[in-house]
This record gives sequence, C-alpha cells and structure tokens, in this order.
Amino acid sequence: MKRETLFLKAVIILMAIPVLAVCIFVVPPLSSFVAEIIPQWAFLQYVFLIAMYLTAVAYFTALYQTLKLLGYIDKNIAFSERSVKALKNIKYCAIVITILYMLCLPIILYMAEVDDAPGLGGIGMIITFGAIVIAVFAAVLQKLLQNAIDIKSENDLTV
Repeated sequence: MKRETLFLKAVIILMAIPVLAVCIFVVPPLSSFVAEIIPQWAFLQYVFLIAMYLTAVAYFTALYQTLKLLGYIDKNIAFSERSVKALKNIKYCAIVITILYMLCLPIILYMAEVDDAPGLGGIGMIITFGAIVIAVFAAVLQKLLQNAIDIKSENDLTV
C-alpha cells in the first residue's frame, strides 16, 4: 500500500464510523419522534426510517467506491475504465442521497419547527447541498478522466 493513499483510506474509514453510530443511535429515536409529532400520519416514521437507512447505504457504497478508486491509484491504473466506473457510481450515490434528503426535508424541517431546533433543518439542508456538490464534482472528474483515457488511447494507437 502506498503512503500517499494510506492517509486517505484511513480518513475514509474514519468517515464511516460517525455515520454508523448515527444509524444505530440517532435514526431510530428520530423516526419515532416523527410519529409523535405527526400522529395522524404515523406511517411517515417508517418512510423516514427507510429513507435514512437508504441514504446510509448510498453513503457507504460511495465510500467503498472511493476506496476502490484509491486502490486503482495504488496499482497505477488510475487512468482506466474502472476508475471512470467508480466515479460514476459515486456520482449516482450522491444523487440518491440528494433525492432522499429532498424527499425527507419537509419532515426534517417540521421536526425542527416543532422541537424548536433550527440546527436540525440546517443539517438537512447542508447534507442535501453537500451531496449535490459531490455529484457535480464526481461528474466533472468522470468526464475529465474519460477524456484523458480517450487521448491516451489515441496516442497509443498513433505510436
């Protein structure tokens, strides 16, 4: 394992730990709180719970794809179709996170209003916009990498 990517791999693993803790300790009580504040629509707690866990699955998938991408960099095959595919998967995961949070944002904002916790609404919006930024950045990197691969293959055919 190369020294340059070792730190990045450690950071990615450390990024997974708090999200796992939130999934275990925060999301279930938060979803039951949804049923408490909106008793006429108690089924929304399950919709909220499923959406949050699907978001976590997309997040962990994106982290795994990032680890694969760093592995390709270690093996000196960063300019390959595998890297483009990993970036494409990261982009799709970020889009899924954005869509799921946008669907749950009204519930999150209502919970913030009822509980008088404006930070909760801010966190929901920050996660949504952060995922949008990641999706756009991954799309740009994917396009640049694909162009670099095309130029490299043209040069290989010329020589």
